[in-house]
Amino acid sequence: MSPFAAALRAEFTKTFTTRIWWILLLVMFGYLALLAGGISFGLAGLNSARPELAQQGGEGSVAGLPLALVAPVVYSLATAVGYVFPVLLGSLAVTNEFRHKTLTPTFLATPKRGASLAAKWGTMLVLGALYGVVALIGTVGVGALGFAVFGLDSQLGDGDIQALLARAVLAMALWAVVGVGLGVLVPSQVGSIVLILAFTQFVEPILRLAGGFADWAGEVARFLPGAASDSLVGASIYSVISGSGVAALEWWQGGLVLAAYAIALAALGYAVSWRRDVT
Repeated sequence: MSPFAAALRAEFTKTFTTRIWWILLLVMFGYLALLAGGISFGLAGLNSARPELAQQGGEGSVAGLPLALVAPVVYSLATAVGYVFPVLLGSLAVTNEFRHKTLTPTFLATPKRGASLAAKWGTMLVLGALYGVVALIGTVGVGALGFAVFGLDSQLGDGDIQALLARAVLAMALWAVVGVGLGVLVPSQVGSIVLILAFTQFVEPILRLAGGFADWAGEVARFLPGAASDSLVGASIYSVISGSGVAALEWWQGGLVLAAYAIALAALGYAVSWRRDVT
């Protein structure tokens, strides 16, 4: 077995011997299923209770909005809202090593520190993709059920929706390695968690909403990590709320920007903290 394969196997073993990965997974699933269900059942129920709204929107609408717009927004809640969970997982995969002083045996087993960091990347890419699949089970499963109960088309047969779901899994995988980079850059577990929650839940949403009021702010906001992720996926509730007149990035551009964040954070963290002596 090659040194990298051994390091990768060790990272999977370390991850699966803790409870945090499946606890975050269950919390994410419940949260997203509840959110998607609330929106889909709420809008579809309103559509049924007030027929004039359905007539106003025309055929293929829900509560006066095109179903072709509402369905992708509901399904993309998996990434637009749920991305914080793989970020936390990736960060904890690193900060737990600093907190519990397990970096010493890790580096003794894998002296090439770049290889050990790459192994964490590989592990989190796989687990991030798993989080993406489970997140979509929550948003698509419950969201499509809400539409179907009230006789609306789930849109799941549409090729664009299917491509959106595949890109959502990729986005969640990239978010997990973004978390690894943040954990390497900010090895304090408390500091890393606070930074992630503050930026994802307050700072970036405010900046993205501000982008709807000025074109220059919108030009900057579309390169934020969350906006890049939404561009990669192809739909987001934030895009609808902000109403920015600035065109979003192409899906492949969004993917490259998000990957660039992951690489830059990991490289900076490697230079700042990963190469330091550990005890």
